[in-house]
Amino acid sequence: MSIELLLALPVMLPLGGAAFTLLLRHYSRLQLGVAVFTLIAIFTVSLVLGYHVIQNGVLVLQIGNWTPQLGIVLVADRLTALMLLVSSFVTLAVLVYSSAQTVSENIERTPVAIYHPTYLALVAGVSMAFLAGDLFNLYVGFEVLLAASYVLLTLGGSASRVRAATTYVIVSLLSSVIFLAAIAAIYSATGTVNLAELAVRLDGLDSGIRMVLELMLLVAFGIKAAIFPLSAWLPDSYPTAPAPVTAVFAGLLTKVGIYAILRLETLLFPASQISNLLLAAAALSLIIGIFGAVAQTDLKRVLSFTLVSHMGYMLFGIGMTTQMGMAATIYYVAHHITVQSTLFLAAGLIEHRGGTTNLIKLGGLQKLAPVIAVLFFVPAMNLAGIPPFSGFIGKVGLIEAGIAYDRTSGWILIAISVITSLLTLYAIAKIWNRAFWQEPSEEIIARDVPLPKVMIGATAAMVTFSLVLTVLAGPIMTYADEAASSVLERTSYVGAVLGDEAAEDLQFRIDDDGHRLDGDGQEVER
Repeated sequence: MSIELLLALPVMLPLGGAAFTLLLRHYSRLQLGVAVFTLIAIFTVSLVLGYHVIQNGVLVLQIGNWTPQLGIVLVADRLTALMLLVSSFVTLAVLVYSSAQTVSENIERTPVAIYHPTYLALVAGVSMAFLAGDLFNLYVGFEVLLAASYVLLTLGGSASRVRAATTYVIVSLLSSVIFLAAIAAIYSATGTVNLAELAVRLDGLDSGIRMVLELMLLVAFGIKAAIFPLSAWLPDSYPTAPAPVTAVFAGLLTKVGIYAILRLETLLFPASQISNLLLAAAALSLIIGIFGAVAQTDLKRVLSFTLVSHMGYMLFGIGMTTQMGMAATIYYVAHHITVQSTLFLAAGLIEHRGGTTNLIKLGGLQKLAPVIAVLFFVPAMNLAGIPPFSGFIGKVGLIEAGIAYDRTSGWILIAISVITSLLTLYAIAKIWNRAFWQEPSEEIIARDVPLPKVMIGATAAMVTFSLVLTVLAGPIMTYADEAASSVLERTSYVGAVLGDEAAEDLQFRIDDDGHRLDGDGQEVER
């Protein structure tokens, strides 16, 4: 069997699993078994794909043997392989966690039978978005995961969830309409939606047209990634969902948007003329998001605002369009998927034991539930960037890239990044003081609820995975650096899809310092 055929499995396995689990809707244990087996298979496939990408370079699967210009193309490079590997592990751990929580504490009101099929559909959409070799199938991947997320967000049918989901649906539909309009405009201007072909053809367009097309896509992806000022929907939507649902949303859905922005700014619009706009959005996301987190008194809302804030770190690296910046961003994305998901799982444990996520009403969990204290403390310190955790390593990488960037905007972002990190530590300290150190109420002491071992084990596995990112930071950063070099250089991606002759037609490439070079190696004005 050709190794390229494996590219279809991260999409086909969860779709097949979703159909099978739907048939087993009256057998919850069998549903769970099928879903877990499916995600283990996807994780295994992701490991194999990662190995072959390292050994053989970019892998391409042309569905039905149609040419790339006419058919569906799935493409996996180092960046794709890393995203698939991390996302498959996170979705597996979250599914195991949710099996003990039964999706919601209010079991009788939760339609558990549709949870596993919908969850697997979400996984299929995420995988499709990472593997898509053309804009339209990237759109399809987004729509599949968004449709599944609508269902997951409203599980239980409470008024607060339906109200939050209404905002989420409206905003998501708006971003989808903008994305679809951008695809139509790009097809009108270039005659293709294949990413590799667009990399060649967009270079030849008038700069004004290029900028309009880029801005349309950037707005669509910015909404999905919750980049300020397009992020107001997130803190009101995520906290109302069950903990495992919020965990997978926070870890993956916004990162799919960041992944799309990274592809946009490297493959399609290298060394964009609006890079300063990206850096400005990064600065605003960092500072506004963390100010919002500091002001909150609910644990889930604090974490939701930190999510908005830390998207700014990733956008910082993308906006510099240098290899150092991209490498730090790729590493930071892997770190943040893991840590942010872990924190929401830990928040679910806190809610299970304390009966609330309101920090004013919580207290004493350090003594009442020391295991939860440990499982929250480690990823919390990681998120705050305390050494030697992966959050510290990723932030140092971004700061080093900012120093090498050596522009006013870069120095401003460095200062804001450091301030944001300190304020994140302050927000985490506030959570710790109120939820774990302050005196517990009689109600919390009397609420002696046993913690499901499966929930504890799944959260511990996530914490361990985040520590692996720290212990193996050297090899992972080397991998991220090679991935950054590949996405910036573009010729390996275009050559694998269209052939080496097409790669030679690229008018622009980016050197290691982020300079835009023409075919003769001469620097071109941004």
